[in-house]
Amino acid sequence: MTPQEVENIEIDLLLMALQKGYGYDFHDYSRATIQRRVRRFLTRTAYGQIGELVSAVLHDAALAQAMIYDFSITVTEMFRDPSFYTAVRTLIVPYLRTYPFIKIWHAGCATGQEVYSLAILLQEEGLYDRATIFATDFNDLALKAARDAIYPLRDMQKYTANYQLAGGTRSFADYYHAHYSYGRMDKSLKRNITFANHNLVTDGVFSEVHLVFCRNVLIYFDPQLQNRVFGLLNQSLVRGGFLCLGMKESLDFAPMRPDYRLLDATHRIYDKRK
Repeated sequence: MTPQEVENIEIDLLLMALQKGYGYDFHDYSRATIQRRVRRFLTRTAYGQIGELVSAVLHDAALAQAMIYDFSITVTEMFRDPSFYTAVRTLIVPYLRTYPFIKIWHAGCATGQEVYSLAILLQEEGLYDRATIFATDFNDLALKAARDAIYPLRDMQKYTANYQLAGGTRSFADYYHAHYSYGRMDKSLKRNITFANHNLVTDGVFSEVHLVFCRNVLIYFDPQLQNRVFGLLNQSLVRGGFLCLGMKESLDFAPMRPDYRLLDATHRIYDKRK
């Protein structure tokens, strides 16, 4: 067998170990994504081959959880892609103003930076008090970090720049409190956020909502899993609701595409017409 064939077998066994041993199924994730993350994770361990990890994760729950965490965390930051948040203010906020209350699902919230970004935006637009945000992820460690809302202070300069580019109307420093090397987001931002464990791979419809954020999540899934997730998001949105995807994600090949209108091609913002 070639080295590539050996690696594929080892990765298959590793995914089976994570599924059978801990209940996390990564089989429908993009193969290229899994390969990259397994190789990267291997470099941070004392093991020389992927095959050695199979036995190791079955006997070491802490190692398995570290790998699961590594597999599931997407790249994120406060006000990531600032122009996206500008588009939300322009295209979506005027419609949200027409509702007496607003329900939002942030699917795949990771460590929470983008959830708090949305909370800040809603607060500045005078909509936060009538909003309920459901922020979900399948990784409990990531959810804990999101609930704690404590981020390295060194990142706040980048977050501040993003916030300003996104059309922020105040000083970003108003929204966090500096403590030594960390910044804690102001507790007022948490008031209407409910963090919950939800697995897009295996769980059902979460709630009926007016707005769904699922940004930079689907790029890690294969087409079959993408369509399953699109079905969940579609069932969750009310008619006239909005779906926000990442810039590299699209509804173009999803079965429910005819039911949606593309509002912003750059930022992949859609509204549900049927």
